[in-house]
Amino acid sequence: MTLLKDEVQNEVRERFKKLTGQVRLVNFTQKIECHYCEETRRLTEEIASLSPKISSRIYNFALDKEVSQQYKIDKIPALVVEGERNYGIRFFGIPGGYEFNSLISAIYDVSRKATDLSLESKDKIGKIDRPIHIQVFVTLTCPYCPSAVTMAHKLALESEHITSDMVESAEFPHLVNKYGVMGVPKVLINEEFGFEGALPESSFVDEVMRAYKSTKEAKDKS
Repeated sequence: MTLLKDEVQNEVRERFKKLTGQVRLVNFTQKIECHYCEETRRLTEEIASLSPKISSRIYNFALDKEVSQQYKIDKIPALVVEGERNYGIRFFGIPGGYEFNSLISAIYDVSRKATDLSLESKDKIGKIDRPIHIQVFVTLTCPYCPSAVTMAHKLALESEHITSDMVESAEFPHLVNKYGVMGVPKVLINEEFGFEGALPESSFVDEVMRAYKSTKEAKDKS
């Protein structure tokens, strides 16, 4: 039995007709002590079957340690969306519910190797020359979360220094407690800076640049 209904598969197939470049879905999983690993693996393979431009690779998080370390995967289920290179676009937790749209959008952008970010936004993040890690905490029933996840992933696609993660709150309660996540979407930047809510593009980029400048100044002083 498939996870995706026939009408959903047909809608996705139509959108995937616009894909231009190859996309690889890299899934990290294991059979025990992982609630949604099996469903995430099945979803990965089902999506890959909907277009000849999409392939999937499934790795065991524990047994394939070298690959897990190469992709810097520290929790599962994990799904990386990559094209001709790894852009740092990752999903931790099953990208279901409203976040299914975030996954489809990531695949579309990676295939095109481009985003619809404004030239002003691209110019700003083009100045980033140090690692920026964006974590977007979500729930699968949050209608506002996908816009924050998609925005973060677009930034990662545009900058080689940005890594962007969707983190499904229910699957990683220890991280929710660690970072004091009280509401979603919660955007955390380099584990020190953050904000709640789905901000418009310009405000989101400004928050990232503010975190970058603060981190840079702290590093330069040390």
